[in-house]
Amino acid sequence: MPLPIVAVVGRPNVGKSTFVNRIAQADEAIVHEMRGVTRDRSYHEADWNGVDFKLIDTGGIEMGDDDAFQGSIRVQALAGADESDVVVFLVDGKTGINADDEVVARILRRTAKPVFLVVNKMDTPNRLDEMYEFYQLGLGDPWPVSAMHGHGTGDLLDAIVEKLRCIELPQDVDDDPGINVAIIGRPNAGKSSLTNRLTAGERSIVSDVAGTTRDAIDTVIEHDGRRYTIVDTAGLRRKAQIDQDVEYYGFVRAMRAIDRADVALLVIDSTLGLTDQDQRVAGFAAERGCAMVIVLNKWDLVEGPEAKAEIRERIADRMTFVGYAPVLAVSALTGKKVDRIWEAIDEAYGNFSQTIPTNKLNTWLAAIRETGHTVTQGKAILRVKYVTQTASCPPQFTFFANRPDLVNDNYERFLENRLRESFDLVGTPIRFKFKKKD
Repeated sequence: MPLPIVAVVGRPNVGKSTFVNRIAQADEAIVHEMRGVTRDRSYHEADWNGVDFKLIDTGGIEMGDDDAFQGSIRVQALAGADESDVVVFLVDGKTGINADDEVVARILRRTAKPVFLVVNKMDTPNRLDEMYEFYQLGLGDPWPVSAMHGHGTGDLLDAIVEKLRCIELPQDVDDDPGINVAIIGRPNAGKSSLTNRLTAGERSIVSDVAGTTRDAIDTVIEHDGRRYTIVDTAGLRRKAQIDQDVEYYGFVRAMRAIDRADVALLVIDSTLGLTDQDQRVAGFAAERGCAMVIVLNKWDLVEGPEAKAEIRERIADRMTFVGYAPVLAVSALTGKKVDRIWEAIDEAYGNFSQTIPTNKLNTWLAAIRETGHTVTQGKAILRVKYVTQTASCPPQFTFFANRPDLVNDNYERFLENRLRESFDLVGTPIRFKFKKKD
């Protein structure tokens, strides 16, 4: 069953992300004193008095300032309000009303949705004399709260939940998130453009300024009857290059997105070719055990077959640790060959979640034993007697042997290569365990 949605809107630095974290009882939204930290709209689950709902944290709305991002931030914030069932309009009780507050209030007065005018940063309770000026916004009684300390939030939530209980929601919507796909890569590789192309909408802010995305942003969509949760993540840099607190928090959110991903789309900027950062990002995903598809973006800007062949050779050479990942060349900007990504995701996820029958594995193992390839140490000889799959997502295989201590990296690689030759494991990492069996 879908959840009702509460959108939190307002100008920058009024405390929207602090408010969202207070209500959601989590530190999911990035909070920082820098203006414009939240850019895309992000979604967070919350509950109060037995009512579950979703909060949308939006970027600060500024009507007159058109910097590199502000126009897109404004669109994202207003889109969040448009898709919500209840709107919380947050203003700053310390600085009072400014021109942007008045413009946003004028927009919200036209909506038929319930709007709560919430005056934040009222850290001293019962100072109602400071509230009167906010009546001129024409949105009814203002609600004094302190998102930092929690004052007033309980009464506000009681009123919001009362409105939410009156909202009729469609009952036939499937809440299954489907395949969880994280779009990862270093900054400015085209992750947000690819997200927007896959989701067929301007879901993430796209800019040629590196580091535009700071939160991990979920979008649930259906494609050819199958459901996917697409997560656009902040660009992952080397830790030594993360020079802002905000960027560090974005890095943490991206790592969390990888942790819960089934499939990671590693986006590489073809115009720059494979870099050390790309390898490092691939390593993060490989360590966390999600399936992977490598996407060579901006392929249309690479000139000549020789340059294209060189990029592919470099990937084959330097990405052997994720050699199981298929490589697709696309252009997110034009949409060329982007549709092939869906098929690659489905194949990678199918292999990632599969279970291979034990009898087939032991038939394969018998053929391995017949080759005579094993490990010896002095008079000791490794004899692998039995294998079974003990986990999926990713697949894990447990081998029972007389001397598991003799198994080395070379022998594990040998088994992995033979296993991949015999079974369809494209796109997924695999894990091995060795146990003693006399």
